[in-house]
Amino acid sequence: MTDRLRVVIATPLPEDLVALIARDERLEVVHEPALLNDPDIDWMVGVKQRTPEEQQRYERLLDSADALFGVPDQSGRALARTVAANPRLRWVHTIPAGGGQQVRAAGLAQDDLERIVFTTSAGVHATPLAEFAVFGVLAGAKRLPWLEGKRRAREWGPREQLGLLGETTVLIVGLGSIGRLTASKLTALGCRVVGVHRREVEADVERIVPVEQLADAAASADAIVLALPGTDATRGMLSAEVLAAVRPGVTVVNVGRGSTVDEPALIEALEDGRVGLAVLDVTAVEPLPAESPLWDLPNVVLSPHTAAISAHEPRLIAELFADNASRLLDGRELRNVVDTREFY
Repeated sequence: MTDRLRVVIATPLPEDLVALIARDERLEVVHEPALLNDPDIDWMVGVKQRTPEEQQRYERLLDSADALFGVPDQSGRALARTVAANPRLRWVHTIPAGGGQQVRAAGLAQDDLERIVFTTSAGVHATPLAEFAVFGVLAGAKRLPWLEGKRRAREWGPREQLGLLGETTVLIVGLGSIGRLTASKLTALGCRVVGVHRREVEADVERIVPVEQLADAAASADAIVLALPGTDATRGMLSAEVLAAVRPGVTVVNVGRGSTVDEPALIEALEDGRVGLAVLDVTAVEPLPAESPLWDLPNVVLSPHTAAISAHEPRLIAELFADNASRLLDGRELRNVVDTREFY
C-alpha cells in the first residue's frame, strides 16, 4: 500500500474530469492545461506546439510524476524519454484501448517494463464499436452497396430480396470486450454467432474455434467481424488465404486495428466479389492515402477511425483511471494491464 500518489495529467482533459480523479485525497493531481491542447481537440490530431520554455516545464512535470494520465504527446519517443528521466514513475495509463502499441513504440528495457505498470482504456469504447459492428453486419445483410447503386443510377427496382439476420452467420474474430459485446448484440438480433479466439472465454456465441481454424470457419460465414488488437500475432490475420476461403459476397467489418488485415488481398477480394461489402473503421495506414483504391470502391464504407468516439468517452476514461488509482493505492490488482510481451 502507498500513502500518496503524484499524478500528472499528460494529455488534454476537461477540468471537471481532473476534479473527478482528484476526489481521492491520497492523490496529488497536477494539471497545467496551458501545456496541453484544448480538450475539445481530438487527441489523435496532433501534439501541442510549445515554446522551448513550455516544453522544459512540461518535461519537468512528467519527470516528477509517480503516475501519468496519458502517454506524453501520445508518442513512444516522449514516453521513452520520460521513463529514462524519471526513476520514480510507477504507472502510466494510455488513453487508447490499443495503448500497448504506444508502450511498444517506446522500446523500453525489460527492467523498465517490470518497474512500471501500463494500463489501457480497453472496454471504454466497447459500446460504440459494438454498435458500429452491428451496423456493418446489417449493411451487408441488407445489401447497402446494391441499394446505393440503384439510388445513384435513379433506378426503381427490380425488386430483389434482402438478407435476414435470422439467417446470417457471423464470425467474430477476437473476443475481448468489444467482440463479446458485439456477439451479445448480434445474438439478440437473431444471428448465428461463432467466435474465433486463442482460448475459451465466456461469450454469447454458439462455439469458439481456435485461431488456426480461421479459414475453415470463414468459409461458412456471411459476415466476419474483426475486433482484434494490433500485435505481431494478429498482423495480417485476415490474410489472402482466409479471403480465398470465404463465401462469395461475405461482409467484412473491422473495428479493431488496420494491421490485422492484408489490405491488398482485401482490395482484390472486394474487386472480384468475394467480399461483397467492407465496413472499415480502421485501415493499414491512417489517414488513408489518397491513392488507396478503398476510396473509390462502391462496396466499401469508411469511417475515419471515429466509430469509438462518444460524448461519454472522456468521463469513462477518467472514471477508469480513478478506479485504478484507488486500486494501486490499496494494493489491489489494476484493470486493463498491458501484456508487455505482446503489448496489448
